[in-house]
Amino acid sequence: MIWFRKPLILFLFTAIAFLSIIQSTEATTMTFTVQGGEEETKLLNLAVEDRVLIKFNVVGSSDSSVYFFITYPNGTSKEFDKVGYFHYDFVCDAEGEYVLHFSNTDSAEDKFVTLDYEVQHYIFGIPQMLFLTIIIVAVCVVGVAVFVLMGKPR
Repeated sequence: MIWFRKPLILFLFTAIAFLSIIQSTEATTMTFTVQGGEEETKLLNLAVEDRVLIKFNVVGSSDSSVYFFITYPNGTSKEFDKVGYFHYDFVCDAEGEYVLHFSNTDSAEDKFVTLDYEVQHYIFGIPQMLFLTIIIVAVCVVGVAVFVLMGKPR
């Protein structure tokens, strides 16, 4: 009975250490107001190979649009001009902070923005949730095998 405690403790320690370094999937919905004549920014801290989906909707009384652009960690930016509804997905090729800029500098009217973004992390080219499911199934199979082998008389 004592012979399997040491490997079991080592396995549990390894599993806990491995799971603690894995980033979780991040999905966020937020609403905020971009004041007239100002710019609002939101930061996304991303890793290489993260899949990102960004959607937002702008509501204003006369004009329901803002200027939108993304600044990448290497300093470059991608502009999308003036948009009211936006849907964009991309795969990160550099690790760091991606900055979402919502600019309302050309209007005195406040704009209400509903932002929805999802970041899906990949591990060894496999979506994180699928990878964790495989790990859980493997642990369950090993547990059942140990239970069956310990129950058989020799």
